[in-house]
Amino acid sequence: MDFGLSGRTALVCASTGGIGEAIARALAAEGTNTVVCGRRGHRARQIAAELPSAIGVEIDLRADDSPAKLLEATATAFGAPDILVLNGPGPAPAQAAAIDAADAGDALSITLLQHIRLVSLALPTMRGNGWGRILAVGSSGITAPLPNLALSNLGRAALAGYLKTLAAEVAPDGITVNLVLPGRIETDRTAEVDAANAKRSGCTVANVERASVAAIPAGRYGRPAELAAAVAFLCSAPASYITGIALRCDGGLVRSF
Repeated sequence: MDFGLSGRTALVCASTGGIGEAIARALAAEGTNTVVCGRRGHRARQIAAELPSAIGVEIDLRADDSPAKLLEATATAFGAPDILVLNGPGPAPAQAAAIDAADAGDALSITLLQHIRLVSLALPTMRGNGWGRILAVGSSGITAPLPNLALSNLGRAALAGYLKTLAAEVAPDGITVNLVLPGRIETDRTAEVDAANAKRSGCTVANVERASVAAIPAGRYGRPAELAAAVAFLCSAPASYITGIALRCDGGLVRSF
């Protein structure tokens, strides 16, 4: 299938490793001009050098001025982004009873506010062009809140509400807005969560991993490239009638449609 992405510009946030890197590589394979970015500038540049048409940008997306700087770097290299992939680190593991308003504010800054700033900057050109793809990497916790991840559950749910509302508003402009919801994917973030759960429960990380795998019908953790393939399709031209959805990639972990 021709995804119709050759020559499009894709900005993939937090793409120096894990899911973000896999998405950047998948979109680059479809012919996009790709912006790889993250706090590890050397890694961003290294990945970009391995792609056909890409730049690497060192940026800390937690800084207030980072969305404007990132969009400026993208425009300088390739023009305004046609595809915006919202991705980033999640808040630290925490139980709901242990968090306070300050914790919640910090979590929303990471998982919601900076993404809204990025969308606000990218959206006018997409609307003017009559074509755009906005896609966020969320969490299966949106469907079934995950234990010990209260801050992530809070922020991801807020982002989902914003994007679902946005999807209906911009659909007449030829712009799709979607979410992908990873389950247990082999990433550093998953390893961090497994370690936190092991510490909380007083068992080994290996035991936590075995219990997690046992709960997944597919019998294993997912690979970043498997999620990235779904993202590439949702960003494609043939997927122009798919908007406002949350697509899980979790090996059947969540036992509902």
